[in-house]
Amino acid sequence: MKILVIVTHPDIESSVWNKAWVDELKKHNEITIHELYKEYPDENIDVHREQQLVLAHDRIIFQYPLYWYSAPPLLKKWFEVVLLYNWAYGPEGTKTAGKEIGVAFSYGAPKDAYQPTGSNRFTLEEILVPVQALANYISALYLPHFAYNTLDLTRLAQSSKDYVQHITTVKPLVALTEGTNAKKVH
Repeated sequence: MKILVIVTHPDIESSVWNKAWVDELKKHNEITIHELYKEYPDENIDVHREQQLVLAHDRIIFQYPLYWYSAPPLLKKWFEVVLLYNWAYGPEGTKTAGKEIGVAFSYGAPKDAYQPTGSNRFTLEEILVPVQALANYISALYLPHFAYNTLDLTRLAQSSKDYVQHITTVKPLVALTEGTNAKKVH
């Protein structure tokens, strides 16, 4: 399985968690690391190049720090300009069908803040619903997310190893049936 990790951190060199994850990923030749902010500091995305990267890989992981309950702006732009009508969706949009899509992110609040009764009022799974909906819309398979709380630095080294293990072995949450309908995998 060919894995593409699209890292979207606007200042990866100052990052603790995302940088550590990237450093660990670099030890694995079977994983392609693609850093959007390094590749496109002017935010002018080469759509054809990005589409070719997607086509060349079976599993795409979007790695980023959680920004206002979402992905950083450049990744949102990437979704808009790369996953085009009649390429990723629409009557002729079959290029992403069957690809596996997942998310790996760091967040900086106590885990109990991400509960219906917590300060954020939503679970991490609920915050990721837009990415799950995106995967469904482009006929991709959605993978369980990988997330780490950046408040616990004692887990940094282990989280990097856990991350690689997760993205290389995790199974999709749903399997596609005909069209973009999905059924739960048991």
